[in-house]
This record gives sequence, structure tokens and C-alpha cells, in this order.
Amino acid sequence: MAFTPGTTALRGRLLTFLRAPQGPGDRDSYRYISDGLVVVTAGRITAVGNASDLLPTLPAGMAVDHYPDSLILPGFIDTHIHFPQTQVIASYGAQLMEWLEKYTFIEEQRYADHAHASRNARFFLDELARNGTTSAVVYGSVHPGSVKALFTEAEARGVGLVAGKVMMDRHAPTALTDTAQTSYDHSKALIGAWHGVGRQRYAVTPRFAITSTPEQLEAAGALLREHPGVYMQTHLSENHEEIRQVARLYPEATDYLDVYDRFGLLGDRSLFGHCIHLSEREMARMHETASVAVFCPTSNLFIGSGLFDRAALENPARPVRLGLATDVGGGTSYSLLRTAGEGYKVLQLRGQSWPALAAFDLMTRGNAAALGLTEEIGQIAPGRYADLVVLDPSATPAMAHRRDVIQGDLEEELFLLMTLGDDRAVRATYIQGQRVHDRDAVIADTVALGIQRGLADIATGRLVPHDEAMDELDASIEQAVRDSH
Repeated sequence: MAFTPGTTALRGRLLTFLRAPQGPGDRDSYRYISDGLVVVTAGRITAVGNASDLLPTLPAGMAVDHYPDSLILPGFIDTHIHFPQTQVIASYGAQLMEWLEKYTFIEEQRYADHAHASRNARFFLDELARNGTTSAVVYGSVHPGSVKALFTEAEARGVGLVAGKVMMDRHAPTALTDTAQTSYDHSKALIGAWHGVGRQRYAVTPRFAITSTPEQLEAAGALLREHPGVYMQTHLSENHEEIRQVARLYPEATDYLDVYDRFGLLGDRSLFGHCIHLSEREMARMHETASVAVFCPTSNLFIGSGLFDRAALENPARPVRLGLATDVGGGTSYSLLRTAGEGYKVLQLRGQSWPALAAFDLMTRGNAAALGLTEEIGQIAPGRYADLVVLDPSATPAMAHRRDVIQGDLEEELFLLMTLGDDRAVRATYIQGQRVHDRDAVIADTVALGIQRGLADIATGRLVPHDEAMDELDASIEQAVRDSH
């Protein structure tokens, strides 16, 4: 069934960012409306303002989804995540190179099977919606069919992705390697089939310098030159052993970033995951080329790679553009709330502060800016897609308990959400104005299903009703007392 964009309105506490906050208390960086209304027509936002002003202007019979005590924000944007790693997440005890060989490369071989890729594409997009993520930059496997399956499912749901087939022609299992020529051919075909189709965009995706020969990186550069609208994504300076291997494989390069630079892979649509151990020269070059460094805190902690240096990258003399990402499956959560919470801790260990305003800006407007898509996503403003997330700051008893003493303080509430929040705090997710996830309905359905199964078990004699079980327990106690006398 084809996706139908929504025509509706959402009422609640609206929050959207206008620019990057300069620090805590920067009220000019965002727009907050305590009782606001977002009007959506055919999937796009057509009006935003006070509910009292806009409600009388709505067409007769237009639905209004009211969330009186929740925050409504632009949907979250994940700028680095691996579609074939949904069953790699939470794999024990390895650093990067061993982790790839022991878990990831084995799992990714399964994506040669189109049915497996399609089934997991459904799970992947369900999980993003459950966590409030409405757009993502995604790595496929080496198999072009994996990306086709993902794009097909995303377009059917109205979700906008940037995605690409991984290019690997060495240092990987034979079943996961292509060649410089086949990676070029397959990527070119996918660009022709999907880039700019609906909301889909393509990313040329050499996995990283270790798994690509110079010939393959040249092919990646050729694709970027031939298709100037596409993106490029890869990994950079994640792990010390990785950096040493790159230096051995590319001795002519000045440093890790220079490997990519020599093949024309830097630019304002180029996203480099991790960027933990960069030199001053590399950061200056990223600034010159407007390339994006993507912060992946849960992955960096889980794999033991190191601590991201936000202050160094944002040096006012040569600031580097930043993104934030889950990096599932090295990353340990699909939730950008949890990701931001771990990012806060990483920066604390660096002696750096990360205010909640800055974190939520990066999850929404900032990540859209990293992709050059602020006219489409990342803000609650007329003309943008109505990709929205509804957050419940009292989602768990601990959150509600903490919130009791911070009522009315927006920044503390945001910090609560990024410290204690996860998928349970996502009350609803909207894609183009259509509600694609409803937490409360899912809970109600789960409870109803449990009751239905319980009644069926009672009817078939597989389960003893509670009252009967208690009567039986009481009788046993009474008999034990009699026996003791």
C-alpha cells in the first residue's frame, strides 16, 4: 500500500532550534511555544503558532492530535548507522578490527539474501520510528540488493534516507568483497535508480581506507565527480591500530585524512564517522573543505576507541562541521536521546561541557545542516516535511520523580530527557504528518494480546486462573500447619 502523507494538526509544547546555541541559557537560539499548534497539509508543515490563534483557522473536521504535557520537536536525524548490523549490536568483548572480523563481517554476508535484507529493512525502520528517528544516513552491506531493499521500504513509508552500498575490495571475506570496477558499476546503477527518487538520496560508501585499494578509492572519487549531488560517507581515525594499518597501506599519504583527500573524497557532502584521533592538520583540512565529523559516542565507548574532542574540532579559528550518530551496531542504542547522554559523559571526561540545548540542536537542526537539508527537515517551520517526535519527560517513574522539582525549566527538562530518556520517552513519531509510532497504543495492544493469550490458555487448561491458584496455595498452607501439629 502506498504511503499517504498526513493532513492533520499537532498540539502541544513546541520546540525548534533556529541556530546553534552559544551555551546554556541562549534563549535566542530556539523557539518555544508552551501551547502550540503545527498544521500539516499533504505531509508538509503549513503553519506553526499559538494554538489559540491557529485553532479557529483549521478546516472543519481536521484532526488535532493533542499532547498537552509533552514536547513536540523535529524528528531526530541519525548521521551514521549500519543497516546490516541490527543483529551485531551488543556483541561482547572486542576492539574495532577484531570486532569487524569476529561479528560484523560474518553477519553482513547474510545480506546477499534479498528476503533477509527486506525483512531486516522493516525491522530497521520500525526501530528508528520507535526511537523518534525520522531520517538517517545509512551504510548498507556490499550487496547492492541490501540498499535496494532499504530504499524500497523507506520510500514506501515516506521516510527520507541517505544510503549507500559499502565498497570493499580487500581485507574482508571473499563473500564481502567487490572490485574497483564492480563497486563503481553497482554504485552508479543505484545512484541512477534511487538518488533523488522521492525522498531518497545516495551516498558513495567506501567502508574505510583499510578495505579499499587505491583503485577503489579512485572509483569512489569518480562517482562523486560524475554525480555532484550525491553524498560520501566513510570512517576516519576511530582506533589507533586502524590508523597504523592505514599508514602501512598508504605510506605516501601525509595522514589518514590525506588518503581520502588524494582521491577527491572531501567536501561539504562528505561525512566522516568518529574522527577521534585527528591531528591539527587534519582538522584544518576538514574545515577548509567543509567536511563533516560525526560524533558516535556509544560506539566509541563500547569498542574502546577513545574520546571525541568536540572543543578541538569547534576551534573558532577553523571550526569543523559536526554531526551526531548512534553508529549501530558498534553503537549500543538506536536512541539519539541515549546517544546524547553518553556524548555528555564522553565530553565530561574531556573536561568539556555539553549543554542540553546544544545536544538537542545537533539531533535536529544541526544534523540537518550537516546534510545541507535544513530547508526540508530539522525544524518545525512552514515548508518543511512534518517529520516530528513527541517526547514524554515523565515516561518512567524515575523521570517523573526528577521532573517534579524542575517543572517550568525547559533546559533542565531537556537534560533530564537526554540523561534518563530512551525509546520509552518517545510518545509518538510522525513521518510527513502521519503517525507511524504510538507508544501508548503499542502498550495497550501488548496488554490486550497478553490478556487474550491468558484467556486462551485458561480455556485450554494450559494456565490455572489466578483465584484458583491462590485457593490452591491457601489449602497447601493450611495443610502444612495441620501437619506441623
